[in-house]
Amino acid sequence: MVDTKNPGDKTLSVSPSKTLTLKRGVEQGTVRQSFSHGRTKQVVVEKRGKRRVGGDGPADAPAAPAPAAAAKPAPVRAPMSRPPQSSHRGGGSGVVLRTLTEDERTARASALADARIRDEEERKAAEAELARRNSKEGIEQAEREAAEARKKAEEERHRADEEAKRKAELEAKKRFGEEEAKKAAAAAPAKTTASATAKPAVPGRAPGVAADATDEDEGPRQIRRGPGGAARPVVAPKPTAKPAPAKQRGRLTLVTALSADDVRERSIASFRRRTQRLKGHAANEPKEKLIREVIIPEAITIQELANRMAERAVDVIRMLMKQGQMVKITDVIDADTAQLIAEELGHTVKRVAASDVEEGLFDVVDDTTDTEPRSPVVTVMGHVDHGKTSLLDALRHANVVSGEAGGITQHIGAYQVTSPESGKKITFIDTPGHAAFTAMRARGAKVTDIVVLVVAADDGVMPQTIEAINHAKAAKVPVIVAINKIDKPDAKPERVRTELLQYGIQVESLGGDVVDVEVSAKNKTNLDKLLEMIALQAELLDLKTNEERPAEGTVIEAKLDRGRGPVATVLVQRGTLRIGDIIVAGAEMGRVRALISDQGVTLTEAGPSVPVEVLGFNGPPEAGDRMAVVDSEARARQVTSYRAHQKREKSASAVSGLRGSLEQMMSQLKTTGRKDFPLIIKADVAGSLEAILGSLEKLGTDEVTARILHAGVGGISESDVTLAEGFNAAIIGFNVRAHKEAAAAAKRNGIEIRYYNIIYDLVDDVKKAMSGLLAPTLRETMLGNALILEVFNISKVGKVAGCRVTDGSVERGANVRLIRDNVVVHEGKLSTLKRFKDEVKEVQSGQECGMAFENYGDMRTGDVIECYRVETIQRSL
Repeated sequence: MVDTKNPGDKTLSVSPSKTLTLKRGVEQGTVRQSFSHGRTKQVVVEKRGKRRVGGDGPADAPAAPAPAAAAKPAPVRAPMSRPPQSSHRGGGSGVVLRTLTEDERTARASALADARIRDEEERKAAEAELARRNSKEGIEQAEREAAEARKKAEEERHRADEEAKRKAELEAKKRFGEEEAKKAAAAAPAKTTASATAKPAVPGRAPGVAADATDEDEGPRQIRRGPGGAARPVVAPKPTAKPAPAKQRGRLTLVTALSADDVRERSIASFRRRTQRLKGHAANEPKEKLIREVIIPEAITIQELANRMAERAVDVIRMLMKQGQMVKITDVIDADTAQLIAEELGHTVKRVAASDVEEGLFDVVDDTTDTEPRSPVVTVMGHVDHGKTSLLDALRHANVVSGEAGGITQHIGAYQVTSPESGKKITFIDTPGHAAFTAMRARGAKVTDIVVLVVAADDGVMPQTIEAINHAKAAKVPVIVAINKIDKPDAKPERVRTELLQYGIQVESLGGDVVDVEVSAKNKTNLDKLLEMIALQAELLDLKTNEERPAEGTVIEAKLDRGRGPVATVLVQRGTLRIGDIIVAGAEMGRVRALISDQGVTLTEAGPSVPVEVLGFNGPPEAGDRMAVVDSEARARQVTSYRAHQKREKSASAVSGLRGSLEQMMSQLKTTGRKDFPLIIKADVAGSLEAILGSLEKLGTDEVTARILHAGVGGISESDVTLAEGFNAAIIGFNVRAHKEAAAAAKRNGIEIRYYNIIYDLVDDVKKAMSGLLAPTLRETMLGNALILEVFNISKVGKVAGCRVTDGSVERGANVRLIRDNVVVHEGKLSTLKRFKDEVKEVQSGQECGMAFENYGDMRTGDVIECYRVETIQRSL
C-alpha cells in the first residue's frame, strides 16, 4: 500500500482486493446559472487542489527551518514506474515499486524546504508590494520601474536581433554565398518574435505577480486573505483557447520563405489604416489639372462638353452666365462657343464635322502599280424612238423591245456584249430617250467611258439628241455617232451629219475627229464595224484599274421586289465586289447576299466594269447613289445615319411650305389662292419614280400644284391607302399593282387608284385633273344697245322703260348695264321684255319694247341700256 495522506496528491493505491485507481483531491459543488427568458441550469463545479511535491501537513502550514528539515527528512514515496504492457487484453495488471536511495531522499527534502521558503518570501513580497501601491508615490515608482523594464527589454531585443542577424549572415555565406548574405540577415529578426513579444518582468516584484491590481493586459485581480490574515494574490485562470501563432515580421527573403511555417499575409487593420492614410492625403493634396484633347462637333450640349473636358457642368454654365447667356445643362451650344470655353479651361480643341464620316469612303488613291486593263463602259443615248434599244438587241442577240410598254424604253439597263473579233467584253448602258428621263441620261453620262449617240437617218437631230450631246460634253467623254435606220427609203445620213455641225459635233467624213458609223438595227448592218470602233476608242483611252482593292460603283437602278426584297443594279467601277461584303449606297446599307448578271447567272464576284444585280440592301437606294465597300458594320451605320439625317432635313425644308395645320393651309389659300392636288405615287424602280416626280413638278403653276404626299418604290400597300384617305388624295401606280388588302381597303373607303405603264398617259391625266382645279375664265359677249324713250310707272309691276333697240338685239334674262352720261349706274339682269302686251325672248334692232330690271327702278329718259352675255371658259395647264 502506498501512503496517500495528502488529499491533493495523486498517488497510486494498491490493494490485494481492489483495482489500481487514481485518487484526486477534488471538492465538488453545484451552481445554478440564469439565462434569458427565465431559463436556468444547474451545473456541477469541481475544485481541484494544488499538487504538492512532499510533506504531510496542509499546503499553507508554516515550513520548518532549513537545518531541521535537512536533519530529519520527511519520508518520500517511491515514484511509480510504468506498468509493463500486456501482450493480450484482459490479463492481470501489476505495479512495480522501486525504493528511493538515501541521496535521493535528501535531495528531495532539501528541494521541498527551499520551495516552502520561497513561497513565504513571495507572500511577504506581495503584501509589501500591495501596501506600497496603495500610496501615490508607490504608483509613480511602479510606473518608472515599468518604463525602465521596457527599456531594458527593448535593449535585450535589439541585441538579440543583432545576434540573430549575424548568425544568419554566417549561415547564408556558408549555404548560398555572399549574394544572399544580406537577404538572410534581414530575415533573422523574424526568428526572435516570441522573445520580443514577451512581456518584461518588473523589477522588485515576485514572479507571477501583476504590476497593478487593475493591469491593462490582465484585467482586475482579486486579493485573497490566507491563514493569519496574510494577503495572497489570486492568479487569473489560464485561457482555455489555444493562442494563435504569432505573425511573421520582417522582410520576405529566400531563407525566411523556406523556413516559414505559415503563409505571410497582411492584417485587415493594417489595410484599413493604409486606406485611411491614402484618403487623407488625397483629400488634402490639390488635384492635378488634366489637359485633354476635346473633340467638338458642329453642335454639342453643355453636359456632353463638360464630360469630354472632365470638368463640372456647373463651371461651364457659370462661364456662359458671365458672358450673358442663361443656359441649362441640356442646352445645345455651337462649336465656336464650345471652343472658347474649352480653350479658356486650358484644353486643346479638335473641331470635327458630321460629314467627316464620309472621308476615305470614295476616290482613295491606289499606291500599287499592279493594274490590269478593264472593259469599256459605253452609254447609248439619243432621242426617243430612234432605235437605241433595238440596236442593243441586235448586238446582244436579244429582244428587249418586245417587252416594253408602248414600244419605248422607260428604264435604264446595263448589259455586257462580247466582241466577235477581239473577244473582249463591252459594257453597254441603255438610257431612255423620253424628255422625262433627263436624270437617267445624266447618270449614264457620268459613269460612262464612251457615248454612242444614236440618230435616226429619217428623223434627224431632235431635242433629246441635243440634250444627249450636252450631257456628253459635260462628262468630257468621247462620242461615237451611230446613224441608224439607213435601211429606210427616206433615210438621209448626210442631213444628219450636217445638222450635227450646229451643235459642235463634226464627224470624220466632214474633216472632224468624231467617228460616225451608218448602221441598221433591223437588218444588222455594220454592227461589227460599230463594235470595232468602240474597241479602238477604248484602246486609245488605255483603261486600267486595280482589281484587288475594295469595290466602288454606282447604282444604275433600284427596285423593291416582293420576293427578293430590295434589288439594286450596280455598275462596279473599281475593285472587286464579292458576296459577304458590307456595302453602303446613299442612306442604305447591307451585306451582299447574291450577285446576278444581266443574263440571270449567279456570280460569286464582280470585277470592274461589270453590271450586276445586288441583293442584300436594307432598303432600295436611290438611282445614281455611289456604292462603296466598308470594313465594318459600325462604319456603315455611321455613314448611313448621317446621310439619312441629311435626307430628312432636305425633305423637311422642301415641303415646309406645303405642310402645316388646316388653319395654316386655309390662310395660305386665302392669301395666295394656290390650290394643291394631293397625290401618292408608287413606281417599280427608282429611276422611273424620279422621272415621274420631275415631270409632275413642272406641271405646277402659281394657282395649282401637285402635292406629293408620298412617293416610293414597290407595290401599293394599306398604309398608302390610309394616307390617301386622310388627305383625300389619289393613288397612282406606275408598273405596280396594289396588294389584295390595299385594294379592298381602297374600294371600301372610295379611294381612287389608277394604274399606268406609259409615262405619257400618266402625265396627261394628272395634267387634266389639275386643270380642273383652275378657276374658269369669264368672257363677255356684247348683244346690243337700247335707248330709253319714256319711263312708265305701272301698278303691281313698278317702273317700265319704253325703249328702242338701236343696234344688235336684246334678250330676256341677259345681263344689262344702265349707262347715264357715259357712266355705268347699275348692272343687273332683265326681268321683263315685252313687245306690245306679249312677253318675248328677243327684240331685234329698230324695234321698240318695254324693259324692267330686277330689283331696280331708277331709270330716266335718255339712259342707254347695254345688253351682254357672260360665257364661262374652262382653263387648262
